[in-house]
Amino acid sequence: MKIPETDINALRRKWILLSPQLDERSKRIWAGVEATAYGYGGVMLVHRATGLSRSTVKRGQLENQATTPVVGLERMRAVGGGRKRKDEESPELLEQIESLIQPFIKGDPMNPLRWTSKSTYRIAEELKAKGYKIVPNTVGRILKENGYSLQLNRKEKEASGQHEDRDAQFQFINDRVVSQIESGGAAISVDTKKKELVGEFKNGGREYHLKGEAPRVNAHDFADKKLGKVAPYGVYDINVNQGWVSVGISHDTASFAVNTIREWWKEMGAKLYQGTKRLLITADGGGSNSSRSRLWKVQLQVLADELDMTIEVCHLPPGTSKWNKIEHKMFCFISQNWRGKPLITQQAIVQLIANTTTRSGLKIKSALDERIYEKGIKITDTQLEAVNLIRNDFHGEWNYIIMPNILDD
Repeated sequence: MKIPETDINALRRKWILLSPQLDERSKRIWAGVEATAYGYGGVMLVHRATGLSRSTVKRGQLENQATTPVVGLERMRAVGGGRKRKDEESPELLEQIESLIQPFIKGDPMNPLRWTSKSTYRIAEELKAKGYKIVPNTVGRILKENGYSLQLNRKEKEASGQHEDRDAQFQFINDRVVSQIESGGAAISVDTKKKELVGEFKNGGREYHLKGEAPRVNAHDFADKKLGKVAPYGVYDINVNQGWVSVGISHDTASFAVNTIREWWKEMGAKLYQGTKRLLITADGGGSNSSRSRLWKVQLQVLADELDMTIEVCHLPPGTSKWNKIEHKMFCFISQNWRGKPLITQQAIVQLIANTTTRSGLKIKSALDERIYEKGIKITDTQLEAVNLIRNDFHGEWNYIIMPNILDD
């Protein structure tokens, strides 16, 4: 029987609210009542919603039917009774789980790139193959108790058509970032934030105002012909938790993206990484910094020549933009900072971005980029061949190095 997810989620919400107030026997009784009330499939419903074993739910049903309690009220169970938790039975279980989900050196809590790219169901299946008797809910509990979020696991389950080397690419990126930081070099994450309407338009979220004095905004979201839209492109320094955002008024092109990296280096990077000759860029596979963009590579060659620096690029695999470091380390906090505030001018947007901070010490600088970037620039084969590009043996379309050209005197 396929139980609707809506039923499972509804019961799970009740369990989360109610369970902290119940003792062990009361939890069984409640579980039994819910299973009986649901009818056919009720035991499985309660099991999936709460994580209680099916035998526990069935025992709760029996206790509801009994005229006297199965276990005396003075104790919920005999001394020493009850099953031990899986992680108590097998102390190495957490280590086994981490080996399946962490694409980084075990035991390094400050690792710069941390992904949980497998669902709890998949982890449970892999553990079963190793001889462990475990269910997805137990995997989820162990992860939660050890500081992991299950949000990305659930999102991944909805994805379709994922690349077979996705996890391997994450591992590769992580290894490169760790190596770059350990050698004293710069490792950055780059991306474009969604375009924003400039003017008196509604902005998602709420903030405190005196009753009846909330800002009045336009009823329709038609772009102002004079103010238009802006395209924020960001650079996030993974090692030092700092970032730069160029607020563009033109098109989001590869030239704009690379120029933003140039501005970050001039304003922030050069001071932090004096003497370094290598820059690592992690980026999505699409957009203005697409792995297929010829203009992106040509412009990076120009930057490499200007800075006399080797530029290494690692693109995230297809369909994984939500894992981009800049998304959940910088852009999300910018959105929180201006929630509920109309973005009335271009300069107001720049100031709101620059004023974004976090408890972990995030610092951001921002500036308006008033250059006009032309769309649809075609790069010829000859221009592309002039790029001093070395592709990695592992997915060279995602991982490559651009060396500065040595100019003759």
